[in-house]
Amino acid sequence: MKKTLIAFVTLAILASCSKKESTGNVHITGNIKGLKKGTLYIQRIVDTSLVAIDSIKIDGNPAFESNITLDSPEMLYLFLDRGVTNSLDNNIMFFAEPGNITIETNLDNYISGAKITGSKNQELYEQYSKINSRFIDENLSLVEPRFRAIKRQDLKAVDSITKLQENNIKRKYLYATNFALNNKDHEVAPYIALAEIYDINFRFLDTIQKSMTPKVAKSFYGKKLTKYVGDLKKQQPTQTPE
Repeated sequence: MKKTLIAFVTLAILASCSKKESTGNVHITGNIKGLKKGTLYIQRIVDTSLVAIDSIKIDGNPAFESNITLDSPEMLYLFLDRGVTNSLDNNIMFFAEPGNITIETNLDNYISGAKITGSKNQELYEQYSKINSRFIDENLSLVEPRFRAIKRQDLKAVDSITKLQENNIKRKYLYATNFALNNKDHEVAPYIALAEIYDINFRFLDTIQKSMTPKVAKSFYGKKLTKYVGDLKKQQPTQTPE
């Protein structure tokens, strides 16, 4: 009888632990190679600040696990407090969504070495970022030549480089718009519209907002885009009939 009671209590404890571990609809696991000690914080943006929604202590074992709840897919951040030095290379962006997500990286290349799997929105965002980085690099490559042209007062060269920069920005915005429209059935679409091209011509944002599928329109970023477009619409000049 005593053994039966002990066995029952043990099973109850295990069941309780299992239930606690599975709390939440987003299960995040990962490994940070080379990390011996520190604290990981899973953060989200609230208003304009990063707020921690979970913390994980690392002490010897670089593997980590977290269970959180999200109403819809959302861009989160995995912040590493190294405990010794303050590094700029300490916050990994990842597009979280319900299901199992894995984040693997290393201490030396915490951001650039990160490999994130298990999220379709993350996969799409990485595709977008790969092409978008080319526009960023091209713009950076024009900064120094333009500065030199200004310094030597070569107005013709300044004008030429300025036009190249403006054309690059137009191509960047057009790419972001087309990417959002082509992926209107994923939450990455309204996110890109809000984070990357919020200052584009109103009609492009309006088109992206109207193209969203009902599921995406009800999501966190879908609602934000709808509100943003609605606010912009109120600011648009009214056209009087001729």
